Amino acid sequence: MDAKAILKKQIELVKLDKDVIDKIDIVSKKFCDELKKSIKSKKIKAEVFIGGSLAKNTIVKTDDNKYDVDIFVRFDKKYKDDEISKLLEKIIGNKAQKVHGSRDYYQIKTDNIILETIPVIKIKKPEEALNVTDLSYFHVNYVTEKIKKSKKLSDEIKLAKAFAHSQECYGAESYIRGFSGYSLELLICHYKSFLKFIEAIAKFEGKEKLIIDDNKFYKKKLVLIELNESKLISPIILVDPTFKERNALSSLSSETFEKFKKACILFLRNPSEEFFRKKSILEGFKDFKHLRIISIITNKQKGDISGTKSKKFFKFFISQLNREFELKKADFDYDENENIANYYLIVDKKAEEMVKGPPVTDTHHLTDFKKAHPEAFIKNNISYAKINHDMTFEDFLKRFIEKDKRVIKEMSIKEIKLVQ
Repeated sequence: MDAKAILKKQIELVKLDKDVIDKIDIVSKKFCDELKKSIKSKKIKAEVFIGGSLAKNTIVKTDDNKYDVDIFVRFDKKYKDDEISKLLEKIIGNKAQKVHGSRDYYQIKTDNIILETIPVIKIKKPEEALNVTDLSYFHVNYVTEKIKKSKKLSDEIKLAKAFAHSQECYGAESYIRGFSGYSLELLICHYKSFLKFIEAIAKFEGKEKLIIDDNKFYKKKLVLIELNESKLISPIILVDPTFKERNALSSLSSETFEKFKKACILFLRNPSEEFFRKKSILEGFKDFKHLRIISIITNKQKGDISGTKSKKFFKFFISQLNREFELKKADFDYDENENIANYYLIVDKKAEEMVKGPPVTDTHHLTDFKKAHPEAFIKNNISYAKINHDMTFEDFLKRFIEKDKRVIKEMSIKEIKLVQ
């Protein structure tokens, strides 16, 4: 089956059934009506609008059939930035769960629908935004206008989201650093189809940054000079067509981009439906024996904050592990629902090694070196020690938890458990 035939089939698979869409619409509109009544009764100057993929008709079927709906409450500019979250709490009442962020927002779960209510400031121009969420209104309008002019874009965007999700490259969270939903919408609006998009990514060599500026805010490569340096780290500079000062892909890491690029190349080389199926992380370890799995729980709020802490700790743990073992393969995943991160590790015994210590003239450090290595010897006025790596993984983990307990606490790790 060629790529076009596979994509045609996948479009039908990633679309939500009409009855599901209808249910989400009914629940969302009913909730919006309740918000509007509450706003009016409390005499707060604000308006409500549905945003995100539901508003743009780019929502994709999920494996667990759970769907997030972004509902924005746009507060009049007379309200201060630091008070709109509290005003929203007053509007929504105590039935919602508060989620901490750059601005606190609120979640209400009903059946398989999660209503996320986000406070924003009503602005007339993107330049007035105090927070990136203030731009959401403009994002919805931009993408919906593009889709109105070319309705096939909706399906192409759904394909891009499904593909990125299955390749674990979807999400701007710090522990993923991938493609946000909005960035994929913009990329498909630019390339006009999913196939053209992945062909462009597959061909991109990376010697220079890929610059996309559909509204031509900048002349040629002047964006690299005029845009804030912190927004130029990503391999793709995707100038937000609603706001020239923003790179819509600033969170994309080179690591995630390369993973996505590889998937694009492999799909184009040998198209298959498998590229749209999210594989279990365990499949990547099926050819190895003695898989070790460690679960980590932080004391931080679930989601981006906890996931990012877990990923940072993963890197620290690996750096310590490499001192005692030869690391064959390692991977990480984070379950937002359970708020648990898992580390998957294949380790082997490290060969005996010789470490170099201080010279004999450095008596202070030489004394410390000999205490740490009683079998140390001197050669050509330099101290050396032979290191045997005979520790079991279980013993290493016990020692690590004890020896690095201060760092573990500082990195907000509440529990470390050897699962396998």
